[in-house]
Amino acid sequence: MQRFSKTSDLPAPASFVFDWHSRDGAFERLTPPWEPVRVVDRQGSIRDGDRLTMEMGYPPASIRWVAEHRDHRPQQYSFCDVQVSGPFAHWQHTHTMEPNGDNACRLIDDIQYDLPLGALGNAVAGRFSRAKIARMFRYRHAVTSNDIAAHWRYQGVKDMKVLVSGSTGLVGETLLPFLTTGGHQVTRIVRSTSPPGVQWDPAEGTIDAAKLEGYDAVVHLSGENIAGGRWTEEKKKRIRDSRVNGTRLLAENLAKLSNPPKVLVCASAIGYYGDRGDEIMTEDSAAGEGFLSDVCVEWERSADAARAAGIRVVHLRFGVILAEQGGALATMLMPFKLGVGGVVGSGDQYMSWVALDDVVGMIHHAIMNESVEGPVNAVAPNPVTNREYTKTLGKVLGRPTILPIPAFGARLVFGEMGDALLLASTRVVPRNLEAKGYQFRHPELEGALRHILGE
Repeated sequence: MQRFSKTSDLPAPASFVFDWHSRDGAFERLTPPWEPVRVVDRQGSIRDGDRLTMEMGYPPASIRWVAEHRDHRPQQYSFCDVQVSGPFAHWQHTHTMEPNGDNACRLIDDIQYDLPLGALGNAVAGRFSRAKIARMFRYRHAVTSNDIAAHWRYQGVKDMKVLVSGSTGLVGETLLPFLTTGGHQVTRIVRSTSPPGVQWDPAEGTIDAAKLEGYDAVVHLSGENIAGGRWTEEKKKRIRDSRVNGTRLLAENLAKLSNPPKVLVCASAIGYYGDRGDEIMTEDSAAGEGFLSDVCVEWERSADAARAAGIRVVHLRFGVILAEQGGALATMLMPFKLGVGGVVGSGDQYMSWVALDDVVGMIHHAIMNESVEGPVNAVAPNPVTNREYTKTLGKVLGRPTILPIPAFGARLVFGEMGDALLLASTRVVPRNLEAKGYQFRHPELEGALRHILGE
C-alpha cells in the first residue's frame, strides 16, 4: 500500500473550509486543467453514501472512476472518498481541516492507494503515479488557498444571487464553480433550455425580462470568439453585433426592473487601446484606432442604460487570458511542446496578459467592492514583450524557442486578425485594481505559467 500526504495552512477557520468543500463546484475548482476529467453523474455532495462518477481520459481509452464518500464528520471537519471502481487497485482519500487558531486551519490531504498488478504495477508505474499525484495536489492546494482567502475576505457580506451570461465559455465555466463554492447562488443566461436559466436571443433582441428580477449582481461575458478564424466582413459583423447588441439588450432590460441589480460587470478588452507601441496604458488613456478599438468603445457605451438607471457598471478590459483549457496559450502549447515555437514578428510588441484564476478573482472583486466602477484594466501588473513571453514559456516547458514566425507569415495565415492579436503592441497596467486593493494570485508570468501547466 502506497501513501501520499500534503498539508497547507489556510487563512480561514476549519468550518469555513469544510463548507467550501461541501458545495457545488468544489470538484471543478480542484481538478487541474491538464487532467481530462468529465463528471458523468453526481449524487449528493460529501455525505456518507454520496457518489461522484467521472470519466478520465479520451474515448475510446477513457476510464470510468466511481468515488463514494464515507466517514463524513462535520464536527471534526473531515470526510473521506473511496474508489468503488476505477484505475487503482485501492484508493482512499481523507480530507481533514484541522483548526489552527480562531481564523486559520491546516488542510491535510491523506491518500492511501495501490496500483493494479501489485508489486509489478508499483515497479513499472509507481514513481510516475506518485509524481502525477504530487503535481495534482500542488495545484489543488494552491487553488484552495487562494479561493478560500478571496471568499474569507468578504465573510461578513451576505451571499449573493448572481446572473451570468456567457457561462459556457472559458471564463464562465471557471467563474461559476468559484462563486458557488463561496456560497453564492448562480443562474445562467442561456439561448436554449439546456442548461436551464434565463432565456435570451441577442440576435433577435429577445430576453425573458420577468426572470431578471431579484438578482444582486449580473456578470455579462457573452460574445463571439474573436480568435475563431479569419476576420471576414461577416465575422467582424458577428464580433461587433454579439457584443454591442447583447450588452444593450441586457442593460436596457435591467434598467426597467423594479428591483434592479446593484452591479453589472461587463466584459471588455484591452483592444480598446489599439496598437500603442511601448506607451503605458491606464484606464484614463484614450481609445486607439482600428476595428477592435471601435468595437470596444461601442461595447462599453452599450451599457449606458444600466448606468443611467443607477446600476453600478464595471467594464473589465481583459488582457490575453492564459489558460491551458482554452484561449491563446492552449493554441500555442502544442508547437511549443514540440520545440517549434518562437517569437512572432519583431518580438518587441507588448503582451498584456492575465491568468484565468485572476480573471475570476477580478470579477469577484468587482462584484463585492462598491467602490469599483467604470473601466478596469483586467491584466497582471507586469506586461511582457512577445520575446519575453516566448522565452518564459519555453523555459517552463523545457523546450527551445528558436523558430520565429515573421510578421508577413502571421499576416498571410491570419490576415487582419494577425495584425490585431499577434503583432499589435498594447502595454497595459492595472492601475484601478491596484488602487482598490486587489490581491493578484499570479503577478509574474513564469509563476503563472508554472501553476497553469503544473510545471
